[in-house]
Amino acid sequence: MSATSEGTKEPHRRSAVRSLLRLWPYVRPVRARLFTAAGVAIVASCLSLVIALVLKWLVDGPVADRDPGGVWLGGALLLGLGLAEALLFGLRRWLVARPLAGVEAAMRADLYRHLQRLPVSFHDRWPSGQLLSRATTDLMLLRLFLAFPMTFLVVNGATIVVGFAILLAQDWTLGLVLLVPAVPLLILCSLFEARYSAVARTAQDQVGDLTTVVEEGVLGIRVIKGFGRHRAQARAFHSLSHRLRATELRKARLLATLWALIMTLPELAIGAALVLGTVRVADGDMSAGTLVGFLSTALALRWPVESIGFLIAISQDAATAADRYFEVMDEPRAADGDRRPSGGAKTLGDAKPPGGDGARDGLRFEGVEFRYADAPEEEPPVLRGIDLHIRQGESMALVGTTGSGKTTLTALVPRLHEATGGRITVDGRDITAMSRDELRALVSVAFEEPTLFSATAGENVLMGTADGGPEDLSRALAVAQAGFVHTLPEGTDTEVGEQGLSLSGGQRQRLALARAVAGRPRFLVLDDPLSALDVHTEALVEAALREVLTDTTALIVAHRPSTVLLADRVALLSEGRIAAVGTHQELLRESAEYRLLMSGAAEPGTGGDDAPTATEAGTGALAAAEAGTHGNDASTATEAGASGAAEGNALTAAEAGLGREGDSTR
Repeated sequence: MSATSEGTKEPHRRSAVRSLLRLWPYVRPVRARLFTAAGVAIVASCLSLVIALVLKWLVDGPVADRDPGGVWLGGALLLGLGLAEALLFGLRRWLVARPLAGVEAAMRADLYRHLQRLPVSFHDRWPSGQLLSRATTDLMLLRLFLAFPMTFLVVNGATIVVGFAILLAQDWTLGLVLLVPAVPLLILCSLFEARYSAVARTAQDQVGDLTTVVEEGVLGIRVIKGFGRHRAQARAFHSLSHRLRATELRKARLLATLWALIMTLPELAIGAALVLGTVRVADGDMSAGTLVGFLSTALALRWPVESIGFLIAISQDAATAADRYFEVMDEPRAADGDRRPSGGAKTLGDAKPPGGDGARDGLRFEGVEFRYADAPEEEPPVLRGIDLHIRQGESMALVGTTGSGKTTLTALVPRLHEATGGRITVDGRDITAMSRDELRALVSVAFEEPTLFSATAGENVLMGTADGGPEDLSRALAVAQAGFVHTLPEGTDTEVGEQGLSLSGGQRQRLALARAVAGRPRFLVLDDPLSALDVHTEALVEAALREVLTDTTALIVAHRPSTVLLADRVALLSEGRIAAVGTHQELLRESAEYRLLMSGAAEPGTGGDDAPTATEAGTGALAAAEAGTHGNDASTATEAGASGAAEGNALTAAEAGLGREGDSTR
């Protein structure tokens, strides 16, 4: 899907106030300091109005009476009021700085925690850049709103009300002159809010898209350089940058238009009041002090009035940021224990399986079905009618062609995806009746694509166990043949870098395998865990894994005969169904599709003249398997494979025997 398909939705019509009110649960713990800060700011803002009244008294009193002492007193009073105003505004900033930083941190922590609990299907749909921009840019906008616009919308509103009350009390005629622009200003603000809201949403979504492109460019720098695609990537970046620039300029034009009108209309009203007031002073109907006080009050109200456009713009940005934040927070978490997935998976009861002890029943799939939530209804499920039993302490290899659903099936066991039909049990317990913490304490997974974190090699391995120590680390590294860790500059304390890219593919895969076995899990799910290993290392890892698998119930996705030989039995997955189950030798004898998979000569269903040859090669593979089963001598298996390949005349010794490749980095 495109980077914009989920993040840049067409925004529905919504109330900015309603969106911002959703922040109240985060603001409530610090409401006392915020309300105090607002009260302090109102007092500070109203002091500017008191200054205007002092000026009126100063002109009509000491100045008119030529009283130097009174003038000095008035000047000292004005200075004191100015200092008090500055100190109060400084106090307001101090009151809100720490608590609002805490609000932002709490919202970011909640977002991260929620993202960790959302189903994998959510992360499959959403571009990571959209999530990153919500956790950074959007939360910064919300903190800015809480620190400044939210307070000053209240403060400036209160100042305007008090100021106009003073104006009308001084001279109601001139006061009404200044009130004339109020109606057109309200209409302008309403029109501006509707237009600016849509543009603000577009801009913030485009920031998310741009973040996605930057992130992909950084993480995929090896591919970009390897294929010489830096110019194409730069063009994509510049295209999104220009789109964002155009949107931001549109926002600027809207804001500039509103601000120009908001500034012009009150200035015209003040000019009209000045002319009218001057005429009245000349006629003796008004004192000079009253006119000075009136105009000083009107000028003190300029910033509260002119800031309306600026505050509305930031409030709209914040409302859009709140919408984007809660779009993610409103996503339902994956069901956790004692509930069925929303797809309607049928309940088969919790009865123990016939003829077995539920506490030692191993891993069962009963009528399991799965379809992706966004798949068209006319398409068949990815998995359907899966019935499979892996007995306690048994290891089962899962084989099938590319796209047959192997990885999807393994993802159902730790509930990375939820089955949409049937059920899966571990030791007789339905996994949907277990909490995820309990389930994942029992089940450990190693994925085909090894993912490492920006931590030390030891920390990456011990992620597989809640309370692992040095002994667990050493054992896991030995099983995965990851002794190379000890040769790193700082041994197990060496930072492996982002995604472990400072290591080779085989090294990353061995660390991922070590992580899977570190916690001594009762159930182990391995998705082609040896695909990036060379022949020699693969043989050593297989020997160590055989010891681990004697005490563990394991499901192993396999593509090569060498991996299949780790398992007690094999399940063949074909077109979303289990086509055959048996030992490696049994399936080689009884399943033509399995023989084709193990021979590697052709994909099942391709037909053609190669089919007989593939069957003959499968006979060679059987000989290799038998040789490899009686003692774990890789050379014996390879020799047997060579014999089989000579008979089949189709495969090399390694392909027919253990299927090893010199350096497989598929």
